[in-house]
Amino acid sequence: QTQLLGVLLAAASNFLISVSLNIQKCSHLRLACRTEPKPYYTSKLWWCGITLLGLGEVGNFIAYGFAPIALVAPLGCVSVIGSVFISVLFLKKTMRAADILGGTLTVTGTYLLVTFAPNVPQELTARQVQNYLVSWPFLVYSILEIIIFCILLYFYKRKSVKHIVVLLMMVALLASMTVIAVKAVASMITLSAKGKMQLTYTVFYIMIVLMATSCVFQVKFLNQAMHLYETTAVVPINFVFFTTSAIISGVIFYREFQSAALLSVFMFLFGCLLSFLGVFVIARNKNEEHLKMPFIDCGLIPGKKLTGKIQPDSRSSHYGTLNNEDDSVK
Repeated sequence: QTQLLGVLLAAASNFLISVSLNIQKCSHLRLACRTEPKPYYTSKLWWCGITLLGLGEVGNFIAYGFAPIALVAPLGCVSVIGSVFISVLFLKKTMRAADILGGTLTVTGTYLLVTFAPNVPQELTARQVQNYLVSWPFLVYSILEIIIFCILLYFYKRKSVKHIVVLLMMVALLASMTVIAVKAVASMITLSAKGKMQLTYTVFYIMIVLMATSCVFQVKFLNQAMHLYETTAVVPINFVFFTTSAIISGVIFYREFQSAALLSVFMFLFGCLLSFLGVFVIARNKNEEHLKMPFIDCGLIPGKKLTGKIQPDSRSSHYGTLNNEDDSVK
């Protein structure tokens, strides 16, 4: 019953997040249609979306206190499905055959995830978390993760490699630490609310610091990926990387599949695969919406036979550039 509560809470929270994102999108579209544009933060509709987003994230946080990481993390696919159907109903988007197929695959995968998820005790005390922190499997895992992260960071900083896989791999490595810390903090707060005080232990505050630090850097690299690449590429790849890293961290740190049968493990992984495939099908070939920005003809330029045209560049701090420009043209 406790695990079922976590599942329902995670699913409802992720659906709430999809509603909030579509409400924010709707507010941006309404503001764009105004003759006198106003800042988005002046819109009551936008603030309504932000409030729902906060509630959804809080619900996800609480869900980690009732259900295993391996079950809560993959349920993020609910927000992807929810966004598709809500955008069709309220933003008047067109329902594609790929959306129906992807939704069917994701729902089937989610059903298998919930059915064959590991059934482990969710009441984690501060002493148990301390023991997990100094266990040799987690120490080996942490060392390997730090080495891989440092290699990726070297290529990112020194070699200026901004490939989407490099960025989202760093996000996933940070996310694995985030979910470990979130589950520990949520579980200790839940136990304390039941009368078993856990907030006096130092490990509780260590986990809060780990959670906050990893979240900040995770958002930094994710925003970099969103800036450089299309959302339709970032969302499915990030979902797969995040879910995989979360499941691995749950298996190593909390030993969630320690007593699971081989068939259950296989069916759970098969459910993950179907969910991943469904998200990729939904995101595939989905056209991004851009504001229409016309070319600006500069007319004749002295000393030039042919004129270039300025094209506003949304990814640059400059308004636009001229083709083959030199200092005199600038």
